[in-house]
Formats: sequence, structure tokens, C-alpha cells
Amino acid sequence: MKKVKTIWLLMLLIVPLFLLGGCESVTTRANTQDTWSRIQRRKRVVIGLDDSFVPMGYRQKNGKLVGYDIDLAKAVFKQYGIKADFQTIDWSMKETELKNGTIDLLWNGYSINSSREKKVAFSRPYLANRQVLVTKRSSHINGLSGMTGKALGVQNGSTGAAVLDEKPRLLKDKIKGKSAVLYDTFPDAFIDLNANRIQGILMDEVYADYYVQHQKNRNAYKVYVSKKLPVEYFGVGMRKGDKTLRNKINRGLGNLQKDGQLRKINEKWFGRDSNFLGPDNYRQ
Repeated sequence: MKKVKTIWLLMLLIVPLFLLGGCESVTTRANTQDTWSRIQRRKRVVIGLDDSFVPMGYRQKNGKLVGYDIDLAKAVFKQYGIKADFQTIDWSMKETELKNGTIDLLWNGYSINSSREKKVAFSRPYLANRQVLVTKRSSHINGLSGMTGKALGVQNGSTGAAVLDEKPRLLKDKIKGKSAVLYDTFPDAFIDLNANRIQGILMDEVYADYYVQHQKNRNAYKVYVSKKLPVEYFGVGMRKGDKTLRNKINRGLGNLQKDGQLRKINEKWFGRDSNFLGPDNYRQ
């Protein structure tokens, strides 16, 4: 019996060490291995995304995958003769999927921040995003101060909801009841805005621009941008070892900016001629 117990104790000690070693090898490989030659051989790169993020990457009613990031990724890899394949993933597990090699890239309105930079490498920023206030022009609300005593809507769990709590003096202390109306989706919020049950929505600029641009009565809305509201940048996320892939993406984005394709893609999805692209040496 003592011998059996000893064996079990050894197993309990060895198995966790074995699993830890496996995790370390996966992390080490992700941080050191350059996979560009493998991508070139198979002529295919796998991009992970949440296929419900309008307008960055989402499925139409017929199931077709479309979006700003879809067009941009295809245009970048077309330059290298490589097909961009898109794989729907659990977005909460995105960095794990990347590290394990299930996907090669995260390209889906992926915001650059210091927390994520500890886990992945980022391309140069290719799109600026910020929180904006959307109102009906008929309400004659001019800026954040115009929301005093008015009802404001935000999506539950969104950046906008976080901004309200982090910087209450900007809006939260001004709005009706000092509390926003929470919505599961932005379309639900727009229904109430159109019915005048709320007078403003705090939301992502990329979504606001897309929604307003695709309304028949687009002039009925006003998108207010304030320097007091935070700005963030979207980038392509990849394993830290993929330095060649990073350089290829940065160069490809730069080429799209030079030949005007980036401008055309921005106009298609956001209805404006923005041609923003961050510096090539951003966060090397």
C-alpha cells in the first residue's frame, strides 16, 4: 500500500510539471517562432474574428462574411499572393487561440492597449476610433453640455458605459437621473432615439458612422466628437515571434495608403475620405 501511495504522490507532482512545461513550450514558441515561410508555402493566412462586429466583420442575412476589416485584410494579403481565410472564434479566448496556433492573426476592430501588448504584437494602427455622442438634429443638442437633463443611452458593457463611470463630470453628472439607459444592442438604442425616448447615444465612432451613413434620412442625425472623449486605435494582433508577418502587414497597409485603396475602403464603409494610418514604427 505504501508503494502505491508513493507512486500516486509522484504522479501528482509530475503531471502538473508536465502540463506547465507544455504551456511554457507553447508560449515560448509563440514568442520566438517566425511562421511567415509556412504561411507562404500554404498560400493562406487564418484570421480570427467575432463575426457579429458591425461594420468591421459580420455576416449578412445570407451568411456572407463582409466588413471593413475583411476588405482591408484581403487587400493586404493579395499583394503577397496569399488568401485571407477568416475563422469565427470565441472572442473571449482570442489570445489563447492565437498563441496555440489555431489562427495566425486577430483582425477585427482589435484595440491596441498596454494590457494586450503584454500578450501579442501589434501592427501599426490602421484606424482611429473614439467615443462619440449621436443625437437627432431636431433636438438641437450641441455637444456634451447639451445633454443636461436629457436621457442618454449606452450599450451595456461597452466602452461608452465605462467612460461614463470613469469620467462622470463629462456626461453622467449632467444627464437625466445621472444614470444612462442601458441597451443590449445599439440598434435597440437607435429605436428609442428615433422615438425620442432618449435624446442621445454614447457609442463607438466606427459604428455610429456606419449606421448613420446607411440611413435613408442620414441628415437627421448628428455625430458629435469631443476632444474630452477618449481615442483608441485599431491594430492587427499577432504572435510576438511573427516579426516577418508584422513587417509584411505594415508594408502592405502602407502600400494601400499610397495607392489610395485605403481611402476607398474607408469611404465604402464610413462614407468619408479618412485615410488614417499610424506610423510604421509605432510601438516597435
